[in-house]
Amino acid sequence: MTSTRPAPSRRTVLKGAAAAAGATALGVLRPFDEAVAAEPASQGVFGYGVASGDPRGNSVVIWTRATPPTRPGQPVATPGSGLGAPLNVRWEVAADAAFTTVVQRGHVMTSPDSDHTVKVVVTGLQPYTRYWYRFVAKGGTSPVGSTRTAPDVPGKVRALRLALVSCSNYTGGYFGAYRAIAARTDLDFVLHVGDYIYEYGNGADRYGPDQLIGVRDAQPPTETLDLRDYRLRHALHKADPDLRAAHAAVPFITIFDDHEVANNAWDDGAENHDPGEGSFLRRRRDAYQAYLEWMPFRMPDQQEVPHQGRRFFKRFTFGALADLSVLETRQNRSRQVDVAPFTTTGGGFIPDSDPAVQAQLADPTRHLPEPEQLAWLEEGLADGSVPWHLVGNQVVLTPVRFPGAALGINGVPELLNSDQWDGYQADQTHLLGHLAGLPAEAGDTVVLTGDIHSSWAMDLPATRTASYDGVGVEFVCPSVTSDGFYEGFSGALTGVPPEVVVTAVKGATAAVRATNPWISYLDGVGHGYVVVDVTPERVQADFHLTPTPTSAQPDPRVVPDVVPAYATSWQTLAGARRLSPATGPVGPRADEPRTAGRGRG
Repeated sequence: MTSTRPAPSRRTVLKGAAAAAGATALGVLRPFDEAVAAEPASQGVFGYGVASGDPRGNSVVIWTRATPPTRPGQPVATPGSGLGAPLNVRWEVAADAAFTTVVQRGHVMTSPDSDHTVKVVVTGLQPYTRYWYRFVAKGGTSPVGSTRTAPDVPGKVRALRLALVSCSNYTGGYFGAYRAIAARTDLDFVLHVGDYIYEYGNGADRYGPDQLIGVRDAQPPTETLDLRDYRLRHALHKADPDLRAAHAAVPFITIFDDHEVANNAWDDGAENHDPGEGSFLRRRRDAYQAYLEWMPFRMPDQQEVPHQGRRFFKRFTFGALADLSVLETRQNRSRQVDVAPFTTTGGGFIPDSDPAVQAQLADPTRHLPEPEQLAWLEEGLADGSVPWHLVGNQVVLTPVRFPGAALGINGVPELLNSDQWDGYQADQTHLLGHLAGLPAEAGDTVVLTGDIHSSWAMDLPATRTASYDGVGVEFVCPSVTSDGFYEGFSGALTGVPPEVVVTAVKGATAAVRATNPWISYLDGVGHGYVVVDVTPERVQADFHLTPTPTSAQPDPRVVPDVVPAYATSWQTLAGARRLSPATGPVGPRADEPRTAGRGRG
């Protein structure tokens, strides 16, 4: 993601050290451990907890990391170490939390080849049903996780509710959004659209508030470059109690963006990959391997859809109500357009007034998703079997022009972000044109996006004019912790009280909205998550944000017990293909998943 700071670079230089205390999800103080990523490996076989993901009507993925026990004096098989003997792990899925009715069970071997992670696709389950799962090995039993299969009953309409999140930088703050999600009982799944981890280290490239130096540090302490590094960075996140609690409470549907490898990545390079750091393709291969090991990610059928490289994009169906197409827009994307001196090494905020730049941006040979994936997406959006087509998407699809003054760049009337769909205008125009041409019976499209560290509710305009026709809507979630507009402005306006910075941010976001009349809502201050609720009549997005910074508390991200709270709601009504305000947050679900009946024990 390209920074929203007026300066092109997101990296900051360390200004000093700070000390504080962390907190568990229950608010119990925990002292900082410099080996926090490796610490759970010494807390029993299943110290990294459990997770589930990619729920379908009859199956779900369950995950854990099984650390082999060691004798006294032997080194612990910490993540990325390559140590530890192979381990036979038993898994069970039950109809109740006490496991009196086990419906599926099995065994799986794990070893250093997979960093001792365990991932099982459990099949033969019933749709729209709650289950509990656990793992057992070497006398140790994992925490019990709860999961649910998708509300995918052919011809039936069931309740569908999800949390939308992205951009969880460990050194950026405490994971209060994950803590809030873990406390909810009304979610079918969490949709994480990218930047689950960040690649930066603790040196000059550190990213986040100085107050957390020595409190929430990256592990490894350097930039992640190889398989060991990425494994340890994923372990650091699974060691976080709030994220671990969210994974144990609800299944995740995930896809990576750029920071799972390196900032502003494209098909054979990245802004944050330097010539001295070796082969980018090797680095990406290692990053993808660690991601697939440490995430409850189900690989799609590699032969089902034509594609380039390894297929990660996938689709989920939810009965007669909706489907969800999850895009992957990094592996095969063309390099971003750079305009010196604004950007030189991988895109960002650039002016597009030069005809030569306009020609580059509109070049039909440059792609964000590869053509095969775009065709797959458009085919799904034209399928009229359900009223709602949801799209999990990494970077903003809606055309957005940023007034130069709003970004603190004087003398430039407007800029665009060339790392977004705006930087790939042939693909953007093709997709928006496809949506404009769909008949009413094809259903409505709702795009669910992350990346830009701020909250947006927008119409998708058929044309970039004041009298546009809406062809769908896009909801963009804030970051969990990563710097947004407020942090960017605060870094530029040194010595200014937070209240003044907030006012400046609100002025800038108002200018962005005025320049782009299809933007109904834009908040550049809060961090958090979005609840998306789908019914036959409408799709509603509830934004949950951290408190507004004040002089008393300039950065709520550094407070261990702060969680996002409800802020506002927007909706799109069936057939409208445009936004309208909602009157308040979503209420109770229309129905609930059933509890699994007795199966084979």
